[in-house]
Amino acid sequence: MNERFPPLDMPVTNVLNAPALAADVGGGLVPSLLSISKSTRAFLALLLVEIDLHPGQDQLLMRLDPGEPVSVSALAELLAVRPSTVSKMLDRLIEKHLVQRASNSADARRTMVSLTPAGEEVKAQVGAVWAKLETELASALSSDDAARMVSALHQADQLLATKLRRLR
Repeated sequence: MNERFPPLDMPVTNVLNAPALAADVGGGLVPSLLSISKSTRAFLALLLVEIDLHPGQDQLLMRLDPGEPVSVSALAELLAVRPSTVSKMLDRLIEKHLVQRASNSADARRTMVSLTPAGEEVKAQVGAVWAKLETELASALSSDDAARMVSALHQADQLLATKLRRLR
């Protein structure tokens, strides 16, 4: 067993909460990204509660544009989740009258999703929440460092998304 890495069966929370581990692996990219992701999601969840949304629902709303229906399968691909996950999210958003489902006029087997007027308002609130979080995150960086970081993270995301699509 490689002593520089935790056992594979170690709970993720133990890995993320172990500063010695990050130091031991040189503060590597994966432990840092996992920690940032966990903290960002937790902070975002607290902000989303203020507008009566759960994590993930914000991302779905932000992928929809007014007057432009999107298929459930396209949303699933955009969000990198299964269509069944999108369907469950949609059920909750439909209950809140933020989105609506309709059959595709050209292909009745495809379900289309669109924002309602109330959904457009909440989408604007999500944008404000995201901007607030972005301001918090960027406050520790110069604008040049923030721009370089966004570019590097975008490249890493594209790489991982490509590899993930191949594995699915």
